Amino acid sequence: MKSITLLLNTTENVKSFVNVISQFDFDMDLRCGRYVVDAKSILGIFSLDLNRPVVLEVHSDEDCEELIKSIDKYIYQ
Repeated sequence: MKSITLLLNTTENVKSFVNVISQFDFDMDLRCGRYVVDAKSILGIFSLDLNRPVVLEVHSDEDCEELIKSIDKYIYQ
């Protein structure tokens, strides 16, 4: 499992993020505090507090470098 901290603080960011990650077959969750939702679910993401960074958990043993490159603009530094 790989964890990546993201900032998805606008509606447009959420929409484009879901479009990008839906292209990958990995199972992914978003965690914000004690809440966990499916990262490919727009409604699930909007139920989180998006004013704070969220953690993307990628459930895969494969290398996910292509995924990381495609979501680079959402990664929280």
